[in-house]
Amino acid sequence: MKKAIFPGSFDPITNGHIDIIKRALPLFDEIVIAIGVNSNKKYMFSIDERTKFIEKTFENEKKISVKTYEGLTVNFCERINASFILRGLRNPADFEFEKAIAHTNRSLSDIETVFLLTSTETSFISSSIVREVIQNHGNYSNLVPEAVISS
Repeated sequence: MKKAIFPGSFDPITNGHIDIIKRALPLFDEIVIAIGVNSNKKYMFSIDERTKFIEKTFENEKKISVKTYEGLTVNFCERINASFILRGLRNPADFEFEKAIAHTNRSLSDIETVFLLTSTETSFISSSIVREVIQNHGNYSNLVPEAVISS
């Protein structure tokens, strides 16, 4: 069974994340959307809100589950028997950053990282941009799924 995790803070989940997840579905038997918890980071949305956003967005997709974790992503993969880490790439800077993490993870474990390029329609979206738009009362309806808008 090919099990992947898609790690992130998802603060909030965006249409860019959804694009990557939907395009990865044919590649894996199961995708665990893994919400990383970092006690040093200040989040806009609580862990419960972020979990609900994702669960509502993918409520009809049997191959997707949502879990939270702390610590190293590769350790979480090993705990849940996932062999792959799924990551999306928006631009060359993302690639350089993600490449370093993937090499580090490979030095720590046998977990493979699979990269998918974002679609051109969502390549500009990031959670930090979405948070900025929300904080400044802008229209973010084309950046996030309905579950985030209706919260």
